[in-house]
Amino acid sequence: MVTKLARTQYSPALFDLAQDIVGGLPLRLLERWLESDQTEADAMRLLEACRVTGYNAVSDSTGLTRLTAERGLMEILAIIDQPKAIVHALGTAIGGESVGIWAADNTQMFYPAAVAAERLLAALLTVQDEVARRCEVKIGLAAHFGDFYSASGGLYGDESDAIEELAENHISGDEVVVSEAVVRRLPPAHGFTLVARGNAAGLGALWRVTDGPRLSLGTSTSRRYPIPYSDAFYADLVRFEGRLGDRELAREMTAKYTQHKVVVLVERQAQDADSRAVAIFNNLSLSATMKDAGLRHLAEAHGVEVKVSGPLGIYTFDDPACALAFARTFRRELAAGGIDCRIGVDLGPVLVFDLAGGGKDIAGMPVNIASKMAQDRGDWGKLYLSDRVHARVDAPEFRERRFHVSGVELRAFEG
Repeated sequence: MVTKLARTQYSPALFDLAQDIVGGLPLRLLERWLESDQTEADAMRLLEACRVTGYNAVSDSTGLTRLTAERGLMEILAIIDQPKAIVHALGTAIGGESVGIWAADNTQMFYPAAVAAERLLAALLTVQDEVARRCEVKIGLAAHFGDFYSASGGLYGDESDAIEELAENHISGDEVVVSEAVVRRLPPAHGFTLVARGNAAGLGALWRVTDGPRLSLGTSTSRRYPIPYSDAFYADLVRFEGRLGDRELAREMTAKYTQHKVVVLVERQAQDADSRAVAIFNNLSLSATMKDAGLRHLAEAHGVEVKVSGPLGIYTFDDPACALAFARTFRRELAAGGIDCRIGVDLGPVLVFDLAGGGKDIAGMPVNIASKMAQDRGDWGKLYLSDRVHARVDAPEFRERRFHVSGVELRAFEG
């Protein structure tokens, strides 16, 4: 028998309106679930109100781990700005809408069903042409057609999770990969060259688009992608894009905008259910549990929540010992509730943004390293410290591990 969740299991402050920010955890939707009988019918009723049908297209950069070892934060932000701007310009030109806040190196666009599949594929190929011509990094692009659930600026559902996972972990730079659901929407004489690329859970057969018609670049726009930066910072970033390698300007911007912080990145394990609809709400409730734990423990540890989004929570601290104490407490509390997690901790210069709709986001090498240790190479139930953090805390029980990620060796300590 499944135990019914209740609003009273969470801190009262969790459901304050100010917490339900655009691009964050959809607490209003979860609150309605907690007030229902939590049956499959309730889940379907709530999801139907925010169901959208169309194309979910996601990109992710490749080779960024190597670049972060060679370039400063401002250079990295300038380098990844260009492909994001290209994706957004060409995507909005054909009727797409951006999803979420593009603080990192990945993007997400939603295209309504009215957009022709051949027009979408032409846009994705054109994006890759422009990225190859103008950018220092490569990106992989993946797209799927289906039903998704739109809430608080994000897309939810198994198929949305699947296409994000595919783009992030299984697509090479310069690839365009689409699902069978997209291919079925192409006309018989579509003109694209498609190569079978295996299957993916939740998406079915996959196809690599290797050639075909392109968009006219005259259809692109100059609108800014959904960045979290202030106007002043973005103006400086664009100025720096034209002067990459200018060490004096890089030092000036670093001193002006960055903070030195310890970053704690927590990924919790997903929860299955007999009903896919109920599973969505179960996982939203787990994210709310993470947010609630942060509200209760961060003040004592002198930390700040940056965001809780999906299975991830990101927090910052000034002191490595406080960060480690919080990570241990967080892991212990989630484990007591039957929730497995893996945690990465690193420190260094970061840029923390205040979002226009409330809340924060973050960029910087410590976020990338914490993610690589925990998400990419970590085991469930474990906590990973970078060598920089390990040298500053008392953690004799942690054991050294070495990871190879994107051709770069990472030294970490596992406990």
